[in-house]
Amino acid sequence: MKWWASLSLRGRLVLLGTSGLIAGLAIAGVAMATAMTYSFRGTLDRSADATATEIATLLQEGGKLPEPLPAPAGQVVQVLDTRHRVVAGDHNADLLVPLLHDSELAGAMHGARVTVPGDRALQPDQLRVTARQVPDGRIILVAVPLGDYTRSLTLLRTALWVTYPVLVVVLVAIAWRVVGAALSPVDRMRSGAERITGAATDERLPVPPSRDEIQRLAVTLNHMLDRLTLSRNRQRAFISDAAHELRSPLASMRIQVEVAQKLGDWDAVGDDLLVDLDRLSRLVDDLLLLARADEAGARRGAREPVELPTLLAGVARRFDRVSVEPGESLWTEGEPDALLRVVINLVDNAVRHARSAVVLAAAAEGPNVLITVTDDGEGIPAPLRERVFDRFARLDDGRARDAGGSGLGLAIVRELVRRHGGTVRLADARPGIRAEVRLPRFIDSVM
Repeated sequence: MKWWASLSLRGRLVLLGTSGLIAGLAIAGVAMATAMTYSFRGTLDRSADATATEIATLLQEGGKLPEPLPAPAGQVVQVLDTRHRVVAGDHNADLLVPLLHDSELAGAMHGARVTVPGDRALQPDQLRVTARQVPDGRIILVAVPLGDYTRSLTLLRTALWVTYPVLVVVLVAIAWRVVGAALSPVDRMRSGAERITGAATDERLPVPPSRDEIQRLAVTLNHMLDRLTLSRNRQRAFISDAAHELRSPLASMRIQVEVAQKLGDWDAVGDDLLVDLDRLSRLVDDLLLLARADEAGARRGAREPVELPTLLAGVARRFDRVSVEPGESLWTEGEPDALLRVVINLVDNAVRHARSAVVLAAAAEGPNVLITVTDDGEGIPAPLRERVFDRFARLDDGRARDAGGSGLGLAIVRELVRRHGGTVRLADARPGIRAEVRLPRFIDSVM
């Protein structure tokens, strides 16, 4: 089917759309010609039967037959005796030679219509002969000329052979124009797609005004372009912010090394270099984690039931001033390391801004479990609470500018929580702020 693959979409649609019509027209033409053939023959046969019935009536009434026998114009009538000799006829009939030979007469007597040459009755056209036998044994032969019948069929077939190709060409031309008009939005979309490059651009594919599949395809592709643009912008911002964040510890380390080279005192800068290296290592780890979270269809780690009170208690032991509120045993299903990272990042952020203490808690909330991390710090204004989950977020207050964070901790929390089908938000704790993580509850594990 290489020829089919080589056709354009327009050509394939036209071929598919018109092939059925062309086949249907051909079948209709054949059916019409067949029907007309049987109709013409039926008309001739009924005319012959009517004449035979009239002659049979005359024969059965007895008396002398009229000479010549009455017959419609163009028909030929003969009456044969029991020995198949012509005893009467109309003015067109041969009174010596029967229209049918004995072999032909045998078939006609069984109801067959016999076609004979016209020269048997001095006619230019063939004759269709009908035979009828009366009770006294005489036979009536009625011949109907086939000239008009043949010419009518020839005219019909000629008309069909002439009009059918013309009609096919007209149908293909109309289908070509209609399909071309229907596919014109696709061609405009293709031209628009050729103009759209990888460079930053707000140009989108043209959307046709029609409410059909092509219009929905254009809208879907434009939404895809919007998502790609957003993703590209996020990647650029991410790369820019990452470069900015990496520049600070690297510049600090370079200055310390240069000072140590001039002063020759490496012991004095060793501790500071280790601090900057730790900060740089944490930043690289966070960047790698976020990069993996951004991968399309990123593979999820092994999931298993996780008991939240045990998880929170383990995190609390790692920090000073962190306590866990007692509560019932609650479970969720997920990646233990990822959930541990979520809680540690939230607690680390809360500890750095708490005045005195941080409280962890887990509670059931319908089909979900709610994990809260509450600190008594200065809090975050409501309009800025969503922004702190952005990567490298920088707020104007000192809470976001502390030297201990890289600006990626809460962004990692949001990505990991989303991967587990949950949500995270900040709420007012008065005083302080409360981070709320909602995850699907796993109930089967406690049964």
